[in-house]
Amino acid sequence: MSPFLDSLSRRDFLKLAGLSIASFLTPLNWTEAHAAQGLFPDQDGRVAKKTTQLFESPSFDSEPLKEHWRDIILPITGIAISEDKTAYNRIWYKIGAEGFAYSGDIQPVQTRLNNPIREHPEEGSLAEVTVPYTDARKEANEDAKIIYRLYYETTHWITETVIDENAQEVWYKLRDDKENEAFYYVLAKHLRIISAEELSPISPNVPEYKKSIEVRLQQQLVVAYEGLHPIFATRISAGTRRYNGSYYTPEGIFKTYYKRPSRHMAAGNLANSGYDLPGVPWVSYLTESGISFHGTYWHNDFGYPHSHGCINLSAQAAKWLYRWTSPVVKPEREYVYGYVGTRVEIVA
Repeated sequence: MSPFLDSLSRRDFLKLAGLSIASFLTPLNWTEAHAAQGLFPDQDGRVAKKTTQLFESPSFDSEPLKEHWRDIILPITGIAISEDKTAYNRIWYKIGAEGFAYSGDIQPVQTRLNNPIREHPEEGSLAEVTVPYTDARKEANEDAKIIYRLYYETTHWITETVIDENAQEVWYKLRDDKENEAFYYVLAKHLRIISAEELSPISPNVPEYKKSIEVRLQQQLVVAYEGLHPIFATRISAGTRRYNGSYYTPEGIFKTYYKRPSRHMAAGNLANSGYDLPGVPWVSYLTESGISFHGTYWHNDFGYPHSHGCINLSAQAAKWLYRWTSPVVKPEREYVYGYVGTRVEIVA
C-alpha cells in the first residue's frame, strides 16, 4: 500500500479527478456559464435506471414532482450539490424547469452525428456510439428486428459499410465478439471512428516499474501513481452483495495483463441479477475470472459498490487507465494478452 494515499487531501483528490476528466474533451463551443459547471451547451442525460424521480430541490427529502423511465432523454441545465454532507454522492442535475434528478441515476450524454466512412481495414474499425442510444438490428434497414440497444460511449468493431438503397441510409455492420459469426447493423451516423492518435499511450516514457494503481474498496477510489506521485484519481463502483450471492472485488496484488477496447459482457439469468452488456468500453482485466477495470453506462453512481466484482468507472476514466497501463494495445488489434502489465493493489 502506498503511504502517500492516506495523505492525499480532499483538495488534491478533487484537483486530480478534475484534471483527469477535463483533459479528455476540450469543447470549442462552451459558454462561460456551461464551462463553470462542466456542462456542454447541449448537455443531456439518459435515465439509466428503471425509473428515476425528479424532486423540487436537490434532496430526496424534498417534494417529488415527476417520474421518468429508463432511456428517457432529459436536458441537464445545471449542477447542484445537496446539503446532505453524509452522502457519498452529493451531485444532482437540474433538469430544465422540471426539477432536480439524482446524478447517480442519469448517464450524461450528447448527440453527435457523424459522416459515414465507406471503406474499412481488414481487421475492422473501432468506433464509439455518439448518441444517447441507437438500436442494433438484424438487417440493415429500419424495419428489421432489434437485437440490442447500444448506448452512448460504448465501443464496437465495424466490419463493413452497407447502403440501404430503399431508404438511402448508410449502416455499419458490427461484429459481436460474444458469439462467433454474429453480426448486427447500426446507423452509421450514430458511430464515430476512433483514430489511432486517440489511443496513443499516456506517459510512454515513464518506466513500467514506476507505474502503479491502488484501489481503495472502502473509499471506492482508484489512484494511479508514477513513482510516489499520484497523477490520476477517480471514484469507482466495485463489487457488492446481491440477493442471489456475493460478488465482492478481490483484494490482493494483480496486473493489467489482458486488455480489450471493447467487450460484450454477459453472464447469468437476466431475471436473476444476470447481465448482457454489448460494447463495454476500455477493459483492462486483472484476473482469469474476468475481474477488470472498465467503462460503465448502466449507472453513474460512482462512489458506492454496484458491480458483480469488476471495478466500474466512467468511460473517460476507464479509457485513461487503458491508455496509461501496459501492455499497449495497438489500434488495429482487438485485444492484447500477455504476462506483463501494470501493478494493481486492491485493498480494503
